[in-house]
Amino acid sequence: MNKEPEAPSPGKKQSGPKWPSFKGTASLGGKSTSGRVTVYVDPKLGSPGMQNAQGLVTDGDRVATANDAIFGTTGGAVNVIIFALGGKTDGTGGADHMACDYTTGENIEVCASFGNANRVSALFEAELSECSMGGNLCGLSTGEALSRWCAAEIGNNALADFATAPQWASDGMPDFVNKTDQTDQGADSTGCGMAFLSWLISQGHALNQIAPAMVKLGDSGTLAQLYGDLTSNPASQAWTAFEAAVKGLAKGVTSDDPFGALTQTGKHKTTPHVHVAASGERSHRLLPPGAVS
Repeated sequence: MNKEPEAPSPGKKQSGPKWPSFKGTASLGGKSTSGRVTVYVDPKLGSPGMQNAQGLVTDGDRVATANDAIFGTTGGAVNVIIFALGGKTDGTGGADHMACDYTTGENIEVCASFGNANRVSALFEAELSECSMGGNLCGLSTGEALSRWCAAEIGNNALADFATAPQWASDGMPDFVNKTDQTDQGADSTGCGMAFLSWLISQGHALNQIAPAMVKLGDSGTLAQLYGDLTSNPASQAWTAFEAAVKGLAKGVTSDDPFGALTQTGKHKTTPHVHVAASGERSHRLLPPGAVS
């Protein structure tokens, strides 16, 4: 009888998948129990990097299952590499992948965040959620806001410092409800989307209702149309109602969740201040405000 090949051990160096930017030789961190999430790590990061990797191995199935529940679909298998993306080891290097599907976007890069497993999981979910959009929305302000909200809800708001809604408010609250920005790199358009989804969720429209509705609307959809679909009110009323709600906030817009939706749903306490990717042939990198890719 032929002997079955042994699975590689954690820590063993692997050639691994083709990554968006990582060029080194990775070490295997391990596979999640279901086998859906295979995690690699740059061995140059030493023990703190391996701790990040093994933390994601442990948490990967929870993240993937929660992501499936938000989109109402079952995602595919993914590979993740944890390294000092942008030279950072505190998570501010963000995350990246090649495209917004499970066929060409399944190899995900995540910045190491030494001693902060929640932050690594949140960065992973930011990219994983885009894979579940099936090529829709990514590269647009709508998809950017949706992926950030998925990361906030599943990742315990661990990317609070990536917030853009305060800048949107500071810049005079431009209307990206009736129009969709054709980029996922605009702080104002993403910030508007974050605040708008915070408002919708606070009104009782859960993220697992919002996400499938946005994917169904597709690239040509607007947040106003989403409002119409969820509330049965005219889409033309969306901006006026939202603008009035924002102006009525006692403390203004100080985070990506100005309406306290996360606290109301019992997920976790909100904290100030999230960015993610694009579609087409390559997804843009998730970065905090002001960072350069």
